[in-house]
Amino acid sequence: MKLRIFIIVLICAFTFFASLLLGPSVINPFTMDETAREILFEIRAPRILVACLMGMALGASGAVLQGILRNPLADPYILGISSGASLLAAAGIIGGITLFGSFTIPVLAFTGALLTGGIVGAMGWKRGGLWPERLLLAGVGLSFLFSAMLMLIMSIASDEGLRRAMLWIFGDLSMSEWSRIPYGLAFVAAGIVISGSRAKALNALILGDEFAHSLGFSPHRERVLLFISVGLMTSASVSLGGMIGFIGLLIPHIMRFFLGSDSKILIPASALGGGTLLCIADLISRSLLPPMELPAGIVTAIIGAPYFLYLLRRKNVLSI
Repeated sequence: MKLRIFIIVLICAFTFFASLLLGPSVINPFTMDETAREILFEIRAPRILVACLMGMALGASGAVLQGILRNPLADPYILGISSGASLLAAAGIIGGITLFGSFTIPVLAFTGALLTGGIVGAMGWKRGGLWPERLLLAGVGLSFLFSAMLMLIMSIASDEGLRRAMLWIFGDLSMSEWSRIPYGLAFVAAGIVISGSRAKALNALILGDEFAHSLGFSPHRERVLLFISVGLMTSASVSLGGMIGFIGLLIPHIMRFFLGSDSKILIPASALGGGTLLCIADLISRSLLPPMELPAGIVTAIIGAPYFLYLLRRKNVLSI
């Protein structure tokens, strides 16, 4: 087990530094000129850090959600949080809102995610606690509603506004800045710490509410705390760079296959795996067709969908 964890950490570290140095132009760290330093520290470094934070948030959120909903197909977007964030963000892009300068779109996305999370939580509340079935149905319903509203807004948008909104929806990391990293780090770290501290309770919840209660855990209270952690991480991820699919669905299953189902290990491992996958997707997106860049969300879908279908055929891989 320790060897597998070490290998995963080593792969994550290698991917991070490779993403910094590779791209349309390869940077030699030993012979950098002024232009190379500017590319490395002002363009690539904040972009890779944002990709790491987003991937970590999505990977950890997927591991938590699959546990509290006891659904192997759950991911951070199944609760509609991303749809609510994207709706406000797209409205701001298309409407040309610049109330907070360069922070306008992240602030709108974060607000939309928090509001949606609150609505889903309120609709999923029953008899003093959060119920997985109600959370799931409320999230799916709101996701369809917000997606329809988003398509309505985009159908009446101008060409430029439509292009920017489409990039945001599919995950655009090209606008990453150092100024966005501190708040993203704070919310993602808070979410991982909260969910990691409730790992034992999550293990118990996976086995059933009665079993969790017999161990001294309050299932409803634990779900509230874990739902808050997912809301913090998912809203931060969407506000940093838009919607990225498949990471929250795929990574927890891969880590569960290699490391087992103990949430104490699975949550941080899924965070590392999610950050690694998004760094790889970002490297491919900016290197495949230079100088044009593909949205990272498209790359993760192209990578994730076939591999997910492969996992689906493996016996007992897609289990909690």
